[in-house]
Amino acid sequence: MILLTSYFPITDPTLIFFVVLIIILFAPIIMGKLRIPHIIGMVLAGMMTGKYGLNILERDSSFELFGKVGLLYIMFLAGLEMDLESVKKNSKRFLIFGLLTCFIPLFMTYIMAMWMLDYSPQASFLLGCIMASNTLIAYPIVGRYGLQRNSSVMLGVGSSMISLFLALVMLAALAASYGESTGIWFWLFFLLKFCVFLVASAWLIPKVARYFLRRYSDAVMQFIFVLAVMFLSAAVSEAVGVEGIVGAFISGLILNRYIPHVSPLMNRIEFIGNALFIPYFLIGVGMLINLGSLFTSIHMLWIVVLIAFFGTFGKAVAAYVSSLLFRLPKSAGHMMFGLTSAHAAGAIAMVMVGMRLEVSPGVYLVNDEILNGVVIMILVTCIISTLMTSHAARQIVLNASSQQLSANSNQRDDEKILLCVKYPEIAPQLLELAIMVRNQKLNRGLVALNVVYDDNNAATNRERGLQLLERLEQQASASEVKMQTQVRLATNIANGIKHAFREFAGSEIIMGMHVHTEANSKFWGDFIQSLYNGLNRQIILSRFVQPLNTLRRIQVVVPSRAEFEPGFHRWLERLSRMADNLDCRIQFHGRNESLELIREYINNLHPAVRAEYTFMAHWNELPKLAETIKEDHLFVVITARKGTISYKNALERLPNELMQHYSGKNLMIIFPDQYGNQKEDRMTFTEAQHQEESSIYDYIMRKLETFRK
Repeated sequence: MILLTSYFPITDPTLIFFVVLIIILFAPIIMGKLRIPHIIGMVLAGMMTGKYGLNILERDSSFELFGKVGLLYIMFLAGLEMDLESVKKNSKRFLIFGLLTCFIPLFMTYIMAMWMLDYSPQASFLLGCIMASNTLIAYPIVGRYGLQRNSSVMLGVGSSMISLFLALVMLAALAASYGESTGIWFWLFFLLKFCVFLVASAWLIPKVARYFLRRYSDAVMQFIFVLAVMFLSAAVSEAVGVEGIVGAFISGLILNRYIPHVSPLMNRIEFIGNALFIPYFLIGVGMLINLGSLFTSIHMLWIVVLIAFFGTFGKAVAAYVSSLLFRLPKSAGHMMFGLTSAHAAGAIAMVMVGMRLEVSPGVYLVNDEILNGVVIMILVTCIISTLMTSHAARQIVLNASSQQLSANSNQRDDEKILLCVKYPEIAPQLLELAIMVRNQKLNRGLVALNVVYDDNNAATNRERGLQLLERLEQQASASEVKMQTQVRLATNIANGIKHAFREFAGSEIIMGMHVHTEANSKFWGDFIQSLYNGLNRQIILSRFVQPLNTLRRIQVVVPSRAEFEPGFHRWLERLSRMADNLDCRIQFHGRNESLELIREYINNLHPAVRAEYTFMAHWNELPKLAETIKEDHLFVVITARKGTISYKNALERLPNELMQHYSGKNLMIIFPDQYGNQKEDRMTFTEAQHQEESSIYDYIMRKLETFRK
């Protein structure tokens, strides 16, 4: 045994990294069997392997580096995953809860330290600042349950930033009182620096993000760019005089709308953080905790109990009082308390500041007694926070599931999207669009289809189709979306798509507009017209000239009487999901009767979507509307098949108008469901299966105009 202990603590970086990976691998397995949240397992593992436990690992610089990155990652993810529209609508709630969760525990801890522990006013105020702030250590639990956009979660995250900022400002005031740089000029300069930092970040980061994401689609480059923005913002924040986690959170908020929640880039960011950086941070926190100091004296145990109780009780009072004021359910109060009750790196940083403040020669504001009490308090609050957050998350999910079951007991969603791909240039964007509009709650896979014309080049084209589908499958797996693929030979492309559509029991088709106009000058191409006339389900045609995540506005033209079509709610639901995931504005143009129903649908089912409604008297206004379509807008046309309720003769001019006025624009054309949920296509003598792009009458009129000239 003595011989074995001579090898500890491990100082070799390779072995340290290996042991950390083993902890990250097995801690969730063991904690899962014990029904304990995984986060606690990471902290406990850090305690056991650190110098205050079995002394297996030395807390080297890697824990400082990866631990700092992990903390920044937690705050960055919190900013990325917030619903900004809900934040704007509930800004008063954020401010109220932020002030309560900051000042209630601060006053309670301050009074307790003054009267029960007999600390100085300065030391008591420092303890109050520590308990006023909090660390979102339980936030990964929220992500595991998919509750990032839940109202109580966003209140917890937003209030954490408010309370942390206020605590840091008050700590800066305390530190300034011990130095020479105190006074009104110090605070004016600090506020000026912070305001300049906010304005510069809000102006510069969006411009750079739009420029970079438009021009570079490489997955690695995009990921590195996002990390660079996060670290630069954190570094500038520290230079201004505020903790780096504030800068990381602000950069996450600014990049929020450029990184859709269902995109592969978001998946990579979450994966790297949850797999490595955040566990490293948690293990490093555990290594700081000296549980043995609790048993040095009864007084030490008393200090820990008082600090943990009054600080945690203050957070609980703030959370439950706020939930009552906002008329939220009890589970929301549990979640708000769980997220705001933990203390970790922020508390350590504040204690370190106190250890540098010299009260008198050789005497510092924070002694070993306060340091040990705060560090053990971190363990206690982390356990309380993770248990309460996990319990609240389960309650919220169960309540939401029961409500959804009762609301949808008589409804069936037949969603199964068929993705028709041919051109490698646009196929990745079509897949991204399909991921944007799919129902994440159903978690159904996509079907990717490549139809090859059965001719002499069929073998070569089939091989190209297989390679294209393989690349799309890899892209889909990066977003954790299942995908079926098929290459199909057909003598008629439209018929091949229709047969596959029936075989896969599809609900709608997403496909691109043909890009090689020199091969076929017709707007619809060879087979699209035959497809939408021979298939009665929703078809979405799209053309993107820039990445989806850089779109700022979706402009939708709705024909009159579109609300009477059976597929009205299907296309409206898809566009609402797209606007929600892209966090961009959506503007509907149409008659008041249609706009009123659209407004009611979005307000009831997608309240977070920023929708605008503009009256458009007649379809003839389409060319004039082209002047308002910018390069970062998506123009969507809701059209109709001949013989349907919303069809009008003006739609015959649609191809010419789009080519003349909307060339080079992001474009989407939607043919809604014609017969609702009918599964089989019908062929009758009263309804043609094919309509020519230009009629014989158009041909005669062109000839007459030629003769006149």
